Amino acid sequence: MEKLIITLAPTGNVPTKAMNPATPVTVEEIVEDIKKCRALGVSIAHIHVRDREGKPTSDRSIYQQVLGRLAEEKVDIITQVSTGARGGENTIAWRGQMLDLPARMASLSTGSSNFPSSINANDPALIEALAGKMYAHGLKPEIEAFDVGMISNAKKLLKKGVLKAPLHFNLVMNVPGSIEGTPRNLLFMVESLPAGSTWSVSGIGKSQVPMLTMAILMGGHVRTGLEDVLEYEKGVPATNAMLVERILRIAKELGREIATPEEARRILTL
Repeated sequence: MEKLIITLAPTGNVPTKAMNPATPVTVEEIVEDIKKCRALGVSIAHIHVRDREGKPTSDRSIYQQVLGRLAEEKVDIITQVSTGARGGENTIAWRGQMLDLPARMASLSTGSSNFPSSINANDPALIEALAGKMYAHGLKPEIEAFDVGMISNAKKLLKKGVLKAPLHFNLVMNVPGSIEGTPRNLLFMVESLPAGSTWSVSGIGKSQVPMLTMAILMGGHVRTGLEDVLEYEKGVPATNAMLVERILRIAKELGREIATPEEARRILTL
């Protein structure tokens, strides 16, 4: 079985200091959490940024600051920028403005879905334009699949030549309004992937431990962090380091070795 790639999603678009005081929102806090979790064994940093008011944004200059700090401090980690729908304007220019920066990967949702109080809106033109800009700048898309239909559309985009094999998916389980985080649903999503794909799992909220444990057992990879879960257990606020350390313990008990960033680059054909 391949070594386990651990992705850290330290910030996301939803968490606030009020929800969890450990949420990193400034450039300095985001970089420090990434450094700390890289030292624990994380290979990929899935990066969101916030503006001066702590609100989610796609602002290129702030992404540039985070990537620049990581490079200056020689943090050996695969950087993945987010083109998600909750970072401000829902336009190609706004959501893709950071894709010329020296990251290695970028997130790409291949369909639309519901969030708890808003729409994860990704129309066909936007998906194709973002994918084209990613490839033009040497970034590998991580396909964020919130439901099975997004896998089906990724297959169509692969046939069309918009996406290039081998694909890498992040299966996002248990977002309210999208696919539930159940063993049956995870098996169905994995069985639906195009041949030769690599895949990771994000377990949102209470699905975190069971879905990520299943992913480790099945030979997939995992994502953890405060973007996905705010409590370590009921009533106990999590930190990014606590969440990573739990994954390391589960992986050790299940016999999965942890991939270094260099090994992750080979597994993902970066």
